[in-house]
Amino acid sequence: MHNRTPAHDRALFRAAGALMAGLVLAAPALADDRLRAVVDDDARPAAEKARDDARNPYETLTFFGIQPDMTVVELAPSGGWYTEILAPYLAEQGQYVAGHFDLSIDDPPGYFEPAMAAWRERVADVERFGEPVVVPFHPPKTTDLGPAGSADMVLSFRSVHGWKRDGVFDEVLQAARDVLKPGGTFGIVGHRMPEDADDSRFNGYVKSSWVVARAEANGFRLVDSSEVNANPADTADHPNGVWTLPPGLNVPEGEDPAGYEAIGESDRFTLKFERR
Repeated sequence: MHNRTPAHDRALFRAAGALMAGLVLAAPALADDRLRAVVDDDARPAAEKARDDARNPYETLTFFGIQPDMTVVELAPSGGWYTEILAPYLAEQGQYVAGHFDLSIDDPPGYFEPAMAAWRERVADVERFGEPVVVPFHPPKTTDLGPAGSADMVLSFRSVHGWKRDGVFDEVLQAARDVLKPGGTFGIVGHRMPEDADDSRFNGYVKSSWVVARAEANGFRLVDSSEVNANPADTADHPNGVWTLPPGLNVPEGEDPAGYEAIGESDRFTLKFERR
């Protein structure tokens, strides 16, 4: 019979610890591999994949800390550019929730219904997209994103400017806080206005300091920021605001769009918050 010694036990303990550490470290790598596969999937529309260099979906979602078994709420997914990545990524182990157009509001904009129909058609392939949950989201009227504390992550891409314009960003923050678990992540990407710029005229850009201040006043803590979506060529002072740049290219009549195409998409802040 083998006689165990304290030294032998310590060696076994160290070996078990190393094994567990290896398993823990392996989980994110597996998740990253899945995310990379979804981002690179040829099933995504080619025109949307062409925007990856500007929108950096793999790097952005990795920065936010997404994992495939999470419940993730995307606010205002619009046509579904990020839906094409998030829903397939979460389809097997997690849950994708879309806080989308509320068709029940009084006198909804004319584009709501056809845009919603197109989005639903986009995600109709259950094998690829799983079964997305859709909840109406139109603050301040409809802000219930799901059961309290049910989400691991809430994400917003290029929507903050509209909420600031409409004076409802605090309601958006409260809705995100309510649905998130304590310690859950709220990731925000927005068109960045220089801190020394005049923000009295709405042009689609927002100061990141304003976003941080409002978030921290509504139950969030700034964890980190990233320059992954920065574009130093964007001066944020274009004649038709951020929409002058790609992909909209709303260029003044008679002006050559080539210069704006060369700038590329807007300079963007990428902010990661934690629900307190």
